Amino acid sequence: MESKDQPLVSFITLNYNQTPVTCEFLESTRSLTYKNFEIIVVDNNSKEDPTDYIQANYPEVTLIRSEKNLGFTGGNNLGMKYAKGDYFFIINNDTEVTPGMLEPLLKTFEQDPEIGVVCPKIRFYDQPELIQYAGYTEINPITGRNVAIGMFEVDNGQYDQGSYTEYAHGAAMLVKREVAEKTGGFAELFFIYYEELDWSARIKRAGYKIYYQPESLIYHKESVTMGRESPIKAYYHNRNRILFMRRNTKPAHQLMFTLWLLFAIVPKKMLTYMLKFQTKHIQSFVRALTWHLKHRNLSAV
Repeated sequence: MESKDQPLVSFITLNYNQTPVTCEFLESTRSLTYKNFEIIVVDNNSKEDPTDYIQANYPEVTLIRSEKNLGFTGGNNLGMKYAKGDYFFIINNDTEVTPGMLEPLLKTFEQDPEIGVVCPKIRFYDQPELIQYAGYTEINPITGRNVAIGMFEVDNGQYDQGSYTEYAHGAAMLVKREVAEKTGGFAELFFIYYEELDWSARIKRAGYKIYYQPESLIYHKESVTMGRESPIKAYYHNRNRILFMRRNTKPAHQLMFTLWLLFAIVPKKMLTYMLKFQTKHIQSFVRALTWHLKHRNLSAV
C-alpha cells in the first residue's frame, strides 16, 4: 500500500480474443498524469495466447492467463486477487483513458468517507461528442429497467456537476479495496451483464455510496467483444435482468415484475425476434427463461 497522498491504483482489465483492442487501451494509459498505478490484464482463455506479445510491448503490465473463460465477473474477481492497490479500477479493455482522469476520481473519495465507488463520465469513442454515462437512474421495480443518464446526448456540459448515483458503470468504476473485500466483488453467477448493477446494490446495502465524477472522462468502444445483437448477449442480458430482480428487490416487487415479464416482456421479445427471423435469439431467450425454472430456489446474496 502507498501513502494517503499517492495511493496505489490497480487497473484491472480483461482480454478475450481482442488483443489489438487491449493494446490500444494499454497505450492510452501511458498518457496518464497520475503515475502511481499498476495494470493487471486477465486473459479469459483467448484462442491465441497474448502473453508473449503483451510482455514484450508492455513490460509494466502483469498478465494473468485463465485456463477457462471466467466471464466479466470471474475475470475481474481473479484480477482483484492479484491487485496490490488501495483502489481497484475495474475498466473495460475497449476503453481509452484521458490523461487527467485519475486525479479527480481519487479526490472524490476525500469529500465523503461513505463513498465506496466513483465513476467517470463516459462518452462513445466513435462519436466522442455523445455521452454514454453520466450516472444511472434507479431500476424500476416493475419493469426491471433503468436509464443511463445522458445516454446519446451531445455533451454540452449539462452533466458537469458531480452527484451521487444509483449504480456504477462496469466499463469504468474505481472501487475502494475495503469495499471489494467487504462485499466480495462481482457475483460470478452473472458472468456478464447486470453484474455491476448487482454489485452496486450490494455495495449500497453495505453502507457505501456511489458517485459520478464528471471531471474525469473516458471513451468507450461499445460492445466490441460481445456484439450488439448477438444471441449470447440475448441470453445473458435477459437471464440476468430477471436474476437481478430476484436478488435485489422485495417480494412484492418481484411479483409485479413477474407479471410484467409474462404479459409484456415475453410477448414483445418473441414477436421482435420472429419478425427479424432471429431463430438463435429466440432459442437464447427461451434458454434464459428456463434457466430460472431450473434454479427456482436460488437465494439472494
